[in-house]
Amino acid sequence: MIYTELTCKAIKMAYSAHRFHVDKAGIPYVLHPYHIAEQMTDEASTCVALLHDVVEDTGITISELRKEFPQDIVDAVEALTHVPGARYSEYIYSVAKNPIATKVKIEDLYHNLDSTRFAGLSLVEMEGWERRKVRYKKALEYLLEVENIYSKAEETH
Repeated sequence: MIYTELTCKAIKMAYSAHRFHVDKAGIPYVLHPYHIAEQMTDEASTCVALLHDVVEDTGITISELRKEFPQDIVDAVEALTHVPGARYSEYIYSVAKNPIATKVKIEDLYHNLDSTRFAGLSLVEMEGWERRKVRYKKALEYLLEVENIYSKAEETH
């Protein structure tokens, strides 16, 4: 993870927003965005990784983020916010329009596909994860292709 004044602000916001949340295995949820942030190589994507679930899962709004973070970071967080009722495929297509969101979502999907995170879940909960896993793998495959296109475009500039 990259530590700058901005990423430290994002670390604190992520902690504050998720401090009482736990994942399905009962692990403090904030470890998930921290893990994603550890995979990032620049300030903007580190901030986005830390904040990627705060709007979707907490009372923090995009407007509040706009007061604290640069537009590229907020735009990526907004792209990563799955709007209730939206089809998952539409959500993934929206993510793919933003290079920072794409980078973060790829790592998010890798982490979500790590079955070792769910040691101790009940059979019913594991069956739900198995259904989500199919969707996550398809999304990951698509976003990896998109990221490859972004990388090639970046190389030509």
